Amino acid sequence: MYDMKNLEKLKTLEANAPGATKAFWAFDKAAMAAGAIPVKYKELMAVAVAMTTQCPYCIQIHSGKAREAGATDQEMAEVVIIAAALRAGAAMTHGTHAF
Repeated sequence: MYDMKNLEKLKTLEANAPGATKAFWAFDKAAMAAGAIPVKYKELMAVAVAMTTQCPYCIQIHSGKAREAGATDQEMAEVVIIAAALRAGAAMTHGTHAF
């Protein structure tokens, strides 16, 4: 089901909703551009978010971009642990609703 070739179908999305699709890509580019936060850290944040949303496309894309920006094995490992901690923390705090 999750094959990177599926991303080629984004062209169909753009053909049928060009304005919104182009606006999304412009927003995405601006959000990930270097600013007060360097690209490497933005990509590491994107990996953590991708882990919590469990998007295999985002995990692959942003892990690669983080590596290109100089992310180390240790940084990637810590990002995975942060994502795991946040998901576990959310389960703990949402668990209070059971009571």
